[in-house]
Amino acid sequence: MSLMRLAYASEATFEAKPVEKGVEPHVARILMTSRKNNARDQLVGGLYYGNDRFFQYLEGDEDAVRRTFDRILKDERHKNVVTLIEEPLTSRTFSNWSMKYVPLSRDVRNFLDEQGLESFEPSSFTSDQCEKMIELIRNSSQNQNLVNRDNNQSVGDAPQVLSSGMKMGLIVAGLVLVGALVIGGTML
Repeated sequence: MSLMRLAYASEATFEAKPVEKGVEPHVARILMTSRKNNARDQLVGGLYYGNDRFFQYLEGDEDAVRRTFDRILKDERHKNVVTLIEEPLTSRTFSNWSMKYVPLSRDVRNFLDEQGLESFEPSSFTSDQCEKMIELIRNSSQNQNLVNRDNNQSVGDAPQVLSSGMKMGLIVAGLVLVGALVIGGTML
């Protein structure tokens, strides 16, 4: 099995919608599909979306990386796809991530500032900027609810069973019950 790595930039064809749970809804769907497909194909990597643009890094078996990239090239949610890195790899550098997502974070803003970039335009990244962006994605730990390791769901991912109103009602009921027990205990 020969390993390879590939990084590309593309522009989103969809109109961004308001962020839900920290992720733009179209991007959330891309992440769900990517995580499923990449886990199946034993690919690892990371994704950043900002300024209506994608930067994605993939590594794994060469055939699987190429098949995945072919699907991306045909995906109507991407346009102006530019290959930034495409080369052999001796060993994996992302362990355990089928698709790590880095939300807009201070790390990315700092990267742009350090590089003298006013906006996120990955298709114009130099080779050095690509490597720094890959390193940023690899090392990012912002918002663990969004950046999940495979098969390791964080507490923030658990479905919400009680609304905030119900939680407040239970707290008030608990306080009333404790108060009643205290008053009742003093009457004995």
